[in-house]
Amino acid sequence: MTESFRHSGEYHQQQSLPGHDGGTQGAYPPPPAHEPKPWGPPAGAHAGPPVAAPRRRLKGPAALLAAVAVAAAAVGGGTAYAVQTLTGHDGNTAAKNVNGTSVSTGSKGTVAGVAAAVSPSIVEINATTGSGESTGSGVIVTSDGEIVTNNHVVSGATSIAVRTSDGKTYQAETVGTDSKKDLALIKLKGASGLKAASLGDSDDVKVGDEVVAIGSPEGLTGTVTSGIVSALDRDVTVSADPGKGRERQGPGGGGGWPFEFGGQEFNGDTGASKTTYKALQTDASLNPGNSGGALIDMNGEVIGINSAMYAPSSGGGAGGSGDSGSVGLGFAIPVNTVKADLAKLRAGAAD
Repeated sequence: MTESFRHSGEYHQQQSLPGHDGGTQGAYPPPPAHEPKPWGPPAGAHAGPPVAAPRRRLKGPAALLAAVAVAAAAVGGGTAYAVQTLTGHDGNTAAKNVNGTSVSTGSKGTVAGVAAAVSPSIVEINATTGSGESTGSGVIVTSDGEIVTNNHVVSGATSIAVRTSDGKTYQAETVGTDSKKDLALIKLKGASGLKAASLGDSDDVKVGDEVVAIGSPEGLTGTVTSGIVSALDRDVTVSADPGKGRERQGPGGGGGWPFEFGGQEFNGDTGASKTTYKALQTDASLNPGNSGGALIDMNGEVIGINSAMYAPSSGGGAGGSGDSGSVGLGFAIPVNTVKADLAKLRAGAAD
């Protein structure tokens, strides 16, 4: 094929014509005997795609108006793209999730979106021991009912009842405990189809990151609070004694949640047997009953297990009963510590 150009700047394709000797003629054959029909293929050639007729070039005001129209169309398209990029909406109303998480794109970065996505994975735990009852929280990690919580929530329990976010109640048994990290794994009996939480990467957490806490403070199931990560790698000391520092509810319970930080005791006596771990510090409101619940980033991934909070007594002392509630000084076990300990807990560790 060769390409021949018209004076207008348009061109059409033209087949080489066979020569008398069985070959082809030169690259530029003589013009046909008569002028071909305008804008059509030459006789004998295969029909190609239609070629648009040349347009008359606009001059003066008409040309200016056309240019403005083209510019407006370009700006309009750019604006639509910018809105789509900033809002995450592409005209498709179907729900979409942020990759690897359970938070919808429309709710990404909001407390409401995180709460809606993760609340079904947080449970309330009621443990009964020889000395009374306690309430804590837990995080579902498998659909058949494996739940991570704090060791001090379930240690020494003779029976454990768990209530899920839909109001169902299950009996549970302790699978494994690690008092040195204040972690425990329990398993629901007869559970299936539960929503497991997405476990994030606590090594990626930075001071100032926004977080959401979900738990059952004072037995108020599914309570959501929010704040930021205040500090990293805080040395927090808690009791390793079974039943010591349990978060008892009701009259006379005192809401005890004793721990040590910076050489001081808070919320009571931690006892003689203690353990220290590195914790994330948060100002998200935590109260007795939040223990074992989730600290969550704004992508809906669990980055920590809430484990201790400072609640000054009504008298203002650092070692009081803790009945004044949260003052924005809480601590969580990093989720990478939890993930590293899961195999040991599933194997039935009891230390």
